This record gives sequence, structure tokens and C-alpha cells, in this order.
Amino acid sequence: MSSINTPATSADTTSASADTTSASADTSSASADTSSASADTSSASVDPTPTIARRGSIRASAPLAGWRTVDLLTVAFLGAAFGIAYWGWGLAYEAPANAISAGFPPLSGLFAGPWFIAGVVGGLVIRRPGAALACEVIAALVSMLPGTQWGATTLVSGIVQGVGTELAFALLGYTAFGLVAAIAAGALAGPLEAGYEATNWIKDWALGWKFAYAGILTVSGAVVAGAGGWLLTKALARAGALGAFPAGQEERESRAV
Repeated sequence: MSSINTPATSADTTSASADTTSASADTSSASADTSSASADTSSASVDPTPTIARRGSIRASAPLAGWRTVDLLTVAFLGAAFGIAYWGWGLAYEAPANAISAGFPPLSGLFAGPWFIAGVVGGLVIRRPGAALACEVIAALVSMLPGTQWGATTLVSGIVQGVGTELAFALLGYTAFGLVAAIAAGALAGPLEAGYEATNWIKDWALGWKFAYAGILTVSGAVVAGAGGWLLTKALARAGALGAFPAGQEERESRAV
């Protein structure tokens, strides 16, 4: 009897061992599943969806030619503010301009850049067709009212300069309002103004001087009005003054990145 029952006991032991191994495997599998779930939870907690920085400029709300009341009020305010600044610059302009241009008159163009900045800033802020031109013309008109040494030609210059800045934004389809666009707007005002002045103020200059003057006006417009206007717009946006405009939205998005 003893020799017959022994194999059965051995088989039972083997089966129990197999059950133990299977239970151990199940425990390991459950542990692995728990670890995987823990890893997934950890991954979810430390890997939030990244914020993607916007590329390019934000356009004005559609329709592009549909000016809002805030657009009209802002372009009027900017134009008036720049007009007062233009008038003050007209008082301070002659002494340094005459000093630097004593040996070479076209160098006076180095000090003309500030008179192009209203159109650049107006275009960068409003971002609608006509904004750059309107802002520059309003500034010229306001600066002329108290009286200047250039008389009514001040307004004509404002129109010419405004056409130059407006042309740059138009050529870009009113879709680009970054530093390059601002520099282009300031630069294009230069040769147009030089062409207008060639019919009156500098009509007796030699042709070479006229071309040199146009080049200097272009550089001054690009640096002072273009880059300077872009920096001023960015500063206004950072200060929260342009919250209702695309420039303000761009500033908010840049802080969120």
C-alpha cells in the first residue's frame, strides 16, 4: 500500500508547486500592471501639453477694412500725440541739423527720421488699410496748427510720408507687422519725402546731393522711425495700453509661452 500511494503524493506536490508558481506569476503580472499604471499616472502629471509660440503677426479682426470705434479714436489720439511731438522737434531740429550739414547739406536728413514715426506706429497698432497714412497726416496737421517755419508744406510732407509708410504695409498685404515690416515702412517714407522736397526746399541742389539726401532720409527713417516705432509699440503693449489690439494680444501670448 505504501509503494502505491507515494506516486500520488508526489503528483500532488508537483501540482501544488505549479499552482504556487502560477500564483507567483499572477502576482508579478499584477505588480507589473500596477507599476505601468503608476508610470502612466506619473507621466500624465509631469508631461503637460506644451504651449506652442505663435509664428508671424496677428492681423486685425475681419473685415480688414471694417474700422471699429476704438480704431478711430486710437488713430486720432496717436496722431495728435505725435503731432505735439513733431512740433517740439521742429523747434529743436534746426540747430543740430545746421551744424552737422555745414560741410555737406544732405546730412541734415539724419535728423528727419522722427517725422516718419507716427505712420509706422499707427500702422503697427491699428493694422488696417489707411491707418499709417491717417496717423501721419493727423500728426502733420496738429504740428502745423501752432505755426512752423515750413507753413502749409508741413501737411503736404505728412501726406507724402504717410503714403510711404502705408505703401510698405500694403505691399506686405497687411499681414506682417514685425520689426522688418516696421523698418520697411520707415524706410519707404524717406525717398518719397526727398522727391517732394526736390520740388521746393532742395530744388537748387546738385543731382548727386539730392540722391545722397534720399539715401540718408531712407536710413534715418528705417532706424529712427522703423526700429524706433517698433520698440515704442512693443513698450506700449507691455504697459497694457494696447489690450484691444493685435499688438496687445501678441504680448499676452508671449508671456504665456
